[in-house]
Amino acid sequence: MPASPPLTRRQVLRCAAAAGGLVGLEALLPGWARARLAEGVAPAAGGAVDLVIGETPFRVGGRATTAITVNGTVPGPLIRLRQGQEAVLRVANRLREDTSIHWHGLLLPAAMDGVPGVSFAGIRPGETFTYRFPVAQSGTYWYHSHSGLQEQLGHFGPLILDPVEPEPYAYDREHVVMLSDWTFENPYRVLAKLKKQSDYYNAQKETLADLFREAAETGWGAALGRRLAWGAMRMDPTDLADVTGVTYTYLVNGRATGDPWTGLFRPGERVRLRLVNASAMTYFDVRIPGLGMTVVQADGQDVEPVTVDELRIAVAETYDVIVEPREDRAYTLFAEALDRSGFALGTLAPREGMAAPIPPPRRRHLRTLADMGHGGHGGHGVGVDDGAPHAHGPAAAMVADAPRDRLAEPGAGLGDDGRRVLTYADLWAVTPGDDQRPPGREIKLHLTGNMERYVWGFDGKKFSEAEPIRFTLGERLRLTLVNDTMMEHPIHLHGMWMELDNGAGPWKPKKHTVNVKPGERLSVEITADAPGDWAFHCHLVYHMKLGMFRVVSVAPQGEVRS
Repeated sequence: MPASPPLTRRQVLRCAAAAGGLVGLEALLPGWARARLAEGVAPAAGGAVDLVIGETPFRVGGRATTAITVNGTVPGPLIRLRQGQEAVLRVANRLREDTSIHWHGLLLPAAMDGVPGVSFAGIRPGETFTYRFPVAQSGTYWYHSHSGLQEQLGHFGPLILDPVEPEPYAYDREHVVMLSDWTFENPYRVLAKLKKQSDYYNAQKETLADLFREAAETGWGAALGRRLAWGAMRMDPTDLADVTGVTYTYLVNGRATGDPWTGLFRPGERVRLRLVNASAMTYFDVRIPGLGMTVVQADGQDVEPVTVDELRIAVAETYDVIVEPREDRAYTLFAEALDRSGFALGTLAPREGMAAPIPPPRRRHLRTLADMGHGGHGGHGVGVDDGAPHAHGPAAAMVADAPRDRLAEPGAGLGDDGRRVLTYADLWAVTPGDDQRPPGREIKLHLTGNMERYVWGFDGKKFSEAEPIRFTLGERLRLTLVNDTMMEHPIHLHGMWMELDNGAGPWKPKKHTVNVKPGERLSVEITADAPGDWAFHCHLVYHMKLGMFRVVSVAPQGEVRS
């Protein structure tokens, strides 16, 4: 299929106008186009939103490829709705396979959640499905396919829900900043490679030169002892990401570093950046050298403002930050992959064509045994933290014997350079939660995996082997997650908020996705106020597809769902 040149601003506007008056003009545009069109918050549009899922020629870093697109773009169009209105979204499938759209983080009826096999049947080729639901909240969210590996192929876009009440912070202009990872390989080929060799994409393994360097710093005994301990576990301290810059090109609003996205500002303005991590597998560490970032929202929910130099955004999370560029110069928006194998790049500038220096990549972090919940020693045995039974079997290669609270830790490879890094302990809701009842019961789940077999699950079981997790409608419960693996996992619950138990008391922040670090024990509180069946899963797409997925079934007392 021949490649098409990138759309010009004029072409984008012409296409949007041709789409008709069903949606506000800005709501049809990809984030990079909308950023040039408007300086303030656009009013919500009435009527329906028409979305078309299809295959479209796409260029990444000058290379021609094909993407699964929404209305012909990657990311898909910015959809803007208003709290209190009824959303009507007509989705037409022009693919040769089934598709779907999940409205990530939205509270809505289960039948509108968009997860094939859980809440609806999917959208077949040639068919149109109409999503209809009340907009019950406000904030920055996103949408994406829940069918196959379409999300990895470009099927995602930003979603803004404007509030009815004024927000507790002021700003002069806004930009959506959507981070993603792109591979020119077939995603199913990527998955097949991981199944055959889980470290296939790890090009940063330790070398003999690294051993000599470490021995010079710590002595031969310590250096060899560490290597032997990792070898005995058949694990690798450089295993920070399953899929890396070896195959990934990292994008900001669909654009690679050679042709970076630019967000405009006037010196002295307060600029709101709506950060969305829409990647399939990549955690990003985001900073803007020369500018502090004041975090005002997490996962679409207002939090007490906290100013940081850097933040780690897990896959599927959103953060809204306000920056105040006072100088008449460009600033680099630098989003570095957690494993330091590459970065996504954007620019904030007073005028088009300006650029700022790119920070040098940092040295990749090495995992430690303490990072993985082993208390700094070499074994990996049955956990004894809470007396609960621990899972073993093909989907659980190890168990953290000393999991701990890591909410105040910035994360692997962060916090050692003097920068202030956002942590979960910093997040306090602006208003107390509506439900202050103490939890009536606790559910404990272990996040488990076997890297050699590349199998993932909860409590040592893949999705195909597990029963639904049952909530009783109206109950208040505690969910405790223990990460027995050496990977970070972004855990997403559909349909209900998870209130992060981070020491904030009544002001616990609401999250739709929580990042669980290796060796971490983390608890959230949930009010089971959404009847029906809901997806609960790791948002690393290849982990989800290989078993780290459950169904949460919410039913009245005594009712059992099949």
